[in-house]
Amino acid sequence: MSGPGDAAGTPLADRMRPRSLEEMVGQEALVGEDGVIRRMVGRGELVSMVLWGPPGSGKTTLARLAAAAVDAQVISFSAVLSGVREARAVMAEAQALRQATGRRTVLFVDEIHRFNKAQQDAFLPYVESGDIVLVGATTENPSFELNRALLSRLEVYILEPLGREEIRTLLERALADSERGLGALDLRVEEEALEALAALSGGDARQALNHLEMAVGAAVDEEVPLDRALVERVVQKALAAYDRGGEEHFNLISALHKSIRNSDVDASLYWLARLLEGGADPRYVARRLLRVASEDVGMADPRALEQAAAAAHAVEHVGIPECELALAQATVYLCLAPRSNALYTAWKSARRAVAEHPALPVPLQLRNAPTKLMRDHGYGEGYRYAHDEPGRVADMECLPTELRGVRFFRPTAEGWEARIRERLQDIARRRKKT
Repeated sequence: MSGPGDAAGTPLADRMRPRSLEEMVGQEALVGEDGVIRRMVGRGELVSMVLWGPPGSGKTTLARLAAAAVDAQVISFSAVLSGVREARAVMAEAQALRQATGRRTVLFVDEIHRFNKAQQDAFLPYVESGDIVLVGATTENPSFELNRALLSRLEVYILEPLGREEIRTLLERALADSERGLGALDLRVEEEALEALAALSGGDARQALNHLEMAVGAAVDEEVPLDRALVERVVQKALAAYDRGGEEHFNLISALHKSIRNSDVDASLYWLARLLEGGADPRYVARRLLRVASEDVGMADPRALEQAAAAAHAVEHVGIPECELALAQATVYLCLAPRSNALYTAWKSARRAVAEHPALPVPLQLRNAPTKLMRDHGYGEGYRYAHDEPGRVADMECLPTELRGVRFFRPTAEGWEARIRERLQDIARRRKKT
């Protein structure tokens, strides 16, 4: 639905793009009164940078506005639609322009992470020489997606998802603007409709405006007010913000793990739902729950591993969506179980000991002696069969000589580990009596 004077078919989100830094909503740290990019542009400067943020946070808009505000030729370039060959041609032209006129070129590269790390090397000489000011935009973590040489020459600025109130501001602006927006329609819009649109946007301004345009179109066609019910019917179910295999995937699984570790049932269920609703592989989630059961609950409740394993079994044999409840059950169990990282700490200590002493010989008393030669060399000498000892514990050292007395596993007083600690103390007493 186009506004009066706009080309037919131009999406509302494009029509409502801010025309100046002052019109931008959100990203105060960058474009607010004391924002770093606003101060930079105010001085007529612009450095090579990468803008990192989620979809609809304003990366492209900010790049275009900042580039337009300085005395430079501005060229936009999409890493999706074009390749390195085209980029090299543009950069060569920029070099010639600077040599002839002294004027620099701002090269805006959308989705710069789509160039592989070898291809990114093409930008290096032009950035270093100052022939271009490279402004890249990416939804992916630059630490992982940009090569080290290029990243070291760029400033990284992070854009955050817009808050609900900021989204509301954009929606209200679009509804009031008769030139570029929907103001000429004089449509009745209920407050709850705007709240629903802001909530369903996930902080994505473009998505919020697209949803608004769809809902307004339906309201006009049906000659009804724009209310919450219409918004929910038109927009239906907003997809959970989730990038399978991208950084957000790891952020979400980290949030789930750490919420369980902190015994926060409600937060854990929320992050689990975010993962599953967003399309995460339930087998991956089940594997993480198995890890949590041993890392964060451990021997404080050995049944936790059984619960997680049962959920993993349900994933394999029942599938989505039926297995979701089993994953939720295991998640809640892990949240409520007594927790201890003593097992996790013990295992790390044991691995560290192996790294420091990778080839310590097995004590002779623990070696099998199937041949006379081996027996003659002391294999098996001093071995004591535990079942023949009082209390079924022999006073026999089982660690290599260099590690005697080392304790890896130190149980806490949580849950079953309190009983385990008593058992270990009892074993130590029995060993001394034999």
